[in-house]
This record gives sequence, structure tokens and C-alpha cells, in this order.
Amino acid sequence: MSTSPSATAPRAVPRALPWIMWGLGALFYCYGFFQRTAPSVMVDELMREFAVGAALTGTLSGLYFYTYAGLQIPVGLILDRFGPRRVLALACALAGFGSALFALADALWMAYAARLLIGGAVAFTWVGALFIITRWFPPERFAMVSGLTLALGMAGGVGGQAPLALLIDAIGWRGALGLAGGLALMLAALVALIVRDRGPFTPATAGDDTPRPSLAKGLARVARNPQTWIVGLYGASMTAPMLSFAGLWGVPYLERVHGVERELAALATSGMLIGWAVGAPVMGWLSDRVRRRRAVMLLASSVSLLTLGAALYAPGLPVTAVVALMVLNGVFGGGMVLCFATGREHNPVWAAGAALGVVNMLAMSAGAVFQPLLGWLLDRAWDGTVEAGRPVYGAEAFHSAMWVLVLMQGVALGAALLTRETRCHQRED
Repeated sequence: MSTSPSATAPRAVPRALPWIMWGLGALFYCYGFFQRTAPSVMVDELMREFAVGAALTGTLSGLYFYTYAGLQIPVGLILDRFGPRRVLALACALAGFGSALFALADALWMAYAARLLIGGAVAFTWVGALFIITRWFPPERFAMVSGLTLALGMAGGVGGQAPLALLIDAIGWRGALGLAGGLALMLAALVALIVRDRGPFTPATAGDDTPRPSLAKGLARVARNPQTWIVGLYGASMTAPMLSFAGLWGVPYLERVHGVERELAALATSGMLIGWAVGAPVMGWLSDRVRRRRAVMLLASSVSLLTLGAALYAPGLPVTAVVALMVLNGVFGGGMVLCFATGREHNPVWAAGAALGVVNMLAMSAGAVFQPLLGWLLDRAWDGTVEAGRPVYGAEAFHSAMWVLVLMQGVALGAALLTRETRCHQRED
């Protein structure tokens, strides 16, 4: 185990240059999050345009999500082999073409194909941004800058809702997506012109003239390391409430269990996302500051467990207290970002892309697993009540389903206990 930040001594660069490199990668991640939430504000238009039912929203979201998650391991391997500049520029261009294809779609299959293309293209965003951080920032700043990246992604998700809705009112959904496609093409050109593969912390094996280990060797090395799977489990467990509660079931939960209006319920669940946007850079900064990963992971998972358990099951809480607990859960849930720093540091620098890809695949699997799992649990507890042709789930049904999210916060705490402390030192061998 080496304690040096990279395989080569870092060279001096202008102070702003790493932030410029990171900024372009982070903007692409922001764009990917924007595309993830965009269909939610154009459902009515899409239903009228393609003459389909409400299932379109779930179908489109699923196509994006499964393509995104399914490509995470290849993404890491490709970045290890080819570097971030060409890969991110091409991916960003494909995302722009996908958005333009969606805007021009005159049949449902074209819309599906466009969403598949967008999801596959933006699959490179998160790991690509982390890859740039790996090469342009010292290891002791990795967690903090990763947290800033996640915060920028959350901003993109917010931009894909209310601001996009205003744009659609002005120029229509086709015009809005066409504009988004054009912006992505402009960003692709900037990435191709400005981003450089080699930074001051680039490992020697990533040099242009140095033979690189094979893609299979990198993946095999990462997969053999138990710590990869432990920190990936931590990431998935910490992410489950954000993706499945704030992302889908939180609004009906608050409506049925606490009797609040839909607008207030939506605002409350957004508070969890805002908490994540704040907590991710703060938890990353704290970890970098004290040079501890495991200790901050334990803090984040412990508070997340307590706040979520209290918000969902403490009797007699007023809705204001529930909302406050959700925001606090989001802040400490942002500690999930430490799984990437820890996963990278537990694996060799020449396999950084593979490590980040595997960890991100595991973390993103939370959405694929827990959104339908909670729905299945709700169906099992449904009492048969129907309103306007739709099933209505009562407070008892939600109480019988949400325990799984509290359980996963406990799993996150267990994974943090099993994580070995790296003290922000990067493994080299």
C-alpha cells in the first residue's frame, strides 16, 4: 500500500485549470440528471402526441435508467483505456443527438429509441467526472469535489422540472428538447477542445505512450477485492431512500399517512433531494478534512438510520417534524458519495475507472430494485380501495412497505463497519 497520491509526482498547473476540467465534466453530469427528470413535466403532451396511457412515463424512465445502470462497468473500463476527453466528448454528442431524436419523434418507438440513446450516452457522466477528478485533484480532495459534482447533478434534476416546464410553455416540448440537444452538442465541442486526459495526478500507466493493463485485468482486480463490494453495498443502501422514496413514493406516502396536499408533499420530498445536494459536498469535505473515510461513513449512515426511522415510524410527529427529519436524512444521506472515494482508494490507480464503474453500478441498482419492490409491498397490503379507476393505498399499506428502506439504512451502517479505513491514501499496487 503506497501513501503517495499518484504513481508520478504531481506537476504544477495553473490553479484554475483543474476546476475548468472538472467543470466541463460536471456540466455533462448535470445535463444527464436534467434528462433523467425531463419527461416528468411533459407527460400530458407526450400522452396526447403518441396516443398512449400513463404508463409512458414509467416506460421512458425505465429505458433511461436500465441503460444507464447496465453500462456502468463498461464505462469504467472504456475510460481506463481511452481517457476522458474523447469518451466524454463522443458521449455528450450522442446525448445531444438523442435529445434531438426525441424532439423529432413521430412514433412511440422513436421516442423509446431516443431515451435508450440518451441513457446510454449519459451513463458516462458520473464516472467520467470522477475520472477527471482522479487525474486533476489530489486524493485528499477527491471526496469533496465528488460531492460538489453530485450537488451540480441535483441542480440539473431540478432544472428538468419547474424551469423546463416554463420553457415548454413558451416553445413547446419539441422545441425545448431540441434546444437541449443543441446545448449538448455545444458542450461536446468544448469537452473535445479543452479537456485533457493527463493531469498532475495522472498515474504513470495512463500515459499516452505507456502500455496499459488490459480491460479484463482491471475489472478482475477490482472484482476480487472484497472492499469494492462492501463500499458498493454502502452506496446502494444509502441511495435507496433518495431514489425510491424521494423519487417516487414519498408524495403519496405523505398524502395518505399525514393528510397533506400534493403540493406540500412534493415540496417535502424535494427537501430530501436538496439535503443531498448540501450534504454530499459537506460530507466529502469533512472526510477530506479529517482524512478519514470509514469514520464519516459511520456518522452518515448512523444519522440516516435514526432520521429515516423516526420520520417514517415515530408516532404522533407533526408533519413539520417529518419534513425536517427528511431534509436531515438527505443531508447525511449525501455521505453516500464517500463510497466512490473509498472504492477508488482500495483499488490500484490503473484500475480507477473499473473501480468507479463497479461501485456506481451497485449504487444505481438501488433504484432498479427498490422502486418496484416498494410497489410490490404496497400491492400486497392494498385493501382494495379504488378512486377514479386507480388503486389507493392507505396508511397501513405504506407502514407495511417502508420498513425496507429503514432496513437498508441499517445495512449501510453494517457496510460502513466492515469498510477498512484508507486515511485518504491511494493504493498503487
